[in-house]
Amino acid sequence: MKKFIQLAIAEAERGLRNGDGGPFGAVIVRAGKIVACVHNEVVKNSDPTAHAEIVAIRAAARKLKKFDLSDCEIYSTCEPCPMCLAAILWARIPRLFFGATRDDAAKIGFDDAKIYDFLAGKISKIPLAKKQVARRECLAPFAKWANLKSKIKY
Repeated sequence: MKKFIQLAIAEAERGLRNGDGGPFGAVIVRAGKIVACVHNEVVKNSDPTAHAEIVAIRAAARKLKKFDLSDCEIYSTCEPCPMCLAAILWARIPRLFFGATRDDAAKIGFDDAKIYDFLAGKISKIPLAKKQVARRECLAPFAKWANLKSKIKY
């Protein structure tokens, strides 16, 4: 366990040296072998979703040629943000090991408190204007999916 979190830390340091993004690294392991070892690439890729855990999940899924990572575990230098936690759950990764907490991250400018508060129902407003449009038209592909014989469920 310590070996993998150390690799995540080293990867976070590499990302910082390269100027790729924040101080975050992640490692995905399957049967004791490293599948992905990456760092945050938000700045490098101009991609707000390129958090270390997301980059790791994408790399692992690509390498293993599957989207169900239920036979893997993830090591992260920090407690995952809500987006990354959701991605870990979507990937069905059953074990998460992390170092720093979200409070530690908030102290250096990575504060997700409002998102957590919104998800917990503590606040009802977020800075996002939402309006439902074209529901009937958008349901057409849903109906096709429901009847698709060759679909792969995920």
